[in-house]
Amino acid sequence: MFDALTERFHSVFRNVRGRGKISEANVRDAMREIRTALLEADVHLEVARKFCDDCLEKALGMHVIDTLKPDQVIVKVVHDSLVELMGPIETRIPFVSQPPTIVLMAGLQGSGKTTTCAKLARYCLTKGKKPLLVAADLKRPAAIDQLEVLGKQLDVPVHAERGHQKAVKVCRNAIRESRKLDRDVVILDTAGRLAIDVEMMTEISQVANATQPHQIYLVLDAMTGQDAVNTAKAFDERLELDGAILTKFDSDTRGGAALSVKAITGKPIKFIGVGEKLDAIEEFHPDRIAGRILGMGDIVSLVEKAQQTVDAEKAQKIQEKMAKGSFGFDDFLSQLEQFRKMGPMKQIMKMIPGVGSALDGMEMPEEELDRFRGIIHAMTPKERQNPDIIEASRRRRIARGSGVEQQDVSGLVKQFTQMRGMMKQMAGMGIRDRMKMTQALGQSGMLAGGQMPKMKKGSTKYNPRKRDRKKRRRR
Repeated sequence: MFDALTERFHSVFRNVRGRGKISEANVRDAMREIRTALLEADVHLEVARKFCDDCLEKALGMHVIDTLKPDQVIVKVVHDSLVELMGPIETRIPFVSQPPTIVLMAGLQGSGKTTTCAKLARYCLTKGKKPLLVAADLKRPAAIDQLEVLGKQLDVPVHAERGHQKAVKVCRNAIRESRKLDRDVVILDTAGRLAIDVEMMTEISQVANATQPHQIYLVLDAMTGQDAVNTAKAFDERLELDGAILTKFDSDTRGGAALSVKAITGKPIKFIGVGEKLDAIEEFHPDRIAGRILGMGDIVSLVEKAQQTVDAEKAQKIQEKMAKGSFGFDDFLSQLEQFRKMGPMKQIMKMIPGVGSALDGMEMPEEELDRFRGIIHAMTPKERQNPDIIEASRRRRIARGSGVEQQDVSGLVKQFTQMRGMMKQMAGMGIRDRMKMTQALGQSGMLAGGQMPKMKKGSTKYNPRKRDRKKRRRR
């Protein structure tokens, strides 16, 4: 996400870095390039123009101390302006004291509204709430079936009334049922519509009037750019939106919708969808998003992801092993599996401050990790526990068992030995020193996989044909 915008911003900052000191001329040049970058990212023209004017005014009025370099001044100004542009935002759902809290979900056809309803239900579960999903989309074939399947995956009840033609009646009945079932959040999944569809827009207005929802969220496809802003304006005229949810945010390399919605409509982005799985939804924090856009990382979101996916007891045991230097391949596999639950590796690595820019252009194929797993599974328990005993004959056997070349095994063992030494060193460090080492690892490519052995394509399973060919060559 924001890859194109981040790359352009880095180019601007590099140009400014070459200047001896900050001046009005080089600030104006930088703002001109930033405006072009924003327009290419499909940011609304008025938003881009005002943003750059505000940045220019702040930069020229800033008292620059001797320790700051020109690029640092520009980065600080742009970061603060991005936060102001997208915020302030209260990210949490304001649950009412007298349940149920009613949330009405609206959106265009194909925006991912039904899946987002399920994601929001899962989010409510993590907050200790008991949601009820309501299948009020009576227009799209199989919409009810889809919501019931998603509800079953979450173990969340779904209120559905097949054969009904009135969404208003279904929603009213669902709210009454929620009180009987002791459900404290009701999420209404209404029919997708076109903004110009007068009949459908009238229907959703009637649903809103009948149910009096506490929150009305508009689900927008982030990849539609300025069209998403126009959609938000059309819906807000009929519904008085409380916020927007951007879907497909992980696929949007431009970011125009994220930067324009709040400025043009006055309605905040509350959540972003960052993947297909039901846990792939995040609260929208302007300061964290600004950090990602500028390649500064997002360590807070990374820590939150880790808390949700990492087993604390296992992590403590592995920490103790690191300190003793007894960290083995089994522990490495366990850590790898937990790490992958957090999302695509490149996306996670970009959240580490100082690492994002080092990953530009670097490929991090997830299948490489599967090959590592295949090599480790071909080892004996003793070899996994103590990699130091893996000499040439053992490496040949492991290579045959995993279907890779011997040098691939050697490379993985060497890399793991180095990493284990660093982990032992980090175990005795304070948090600041750990962060510095993590950044150094990321920038060197080691943490990101840039130094990991490059495997030849092939199966990670035992390959008897390959073994037989090698035997014939030896004869």
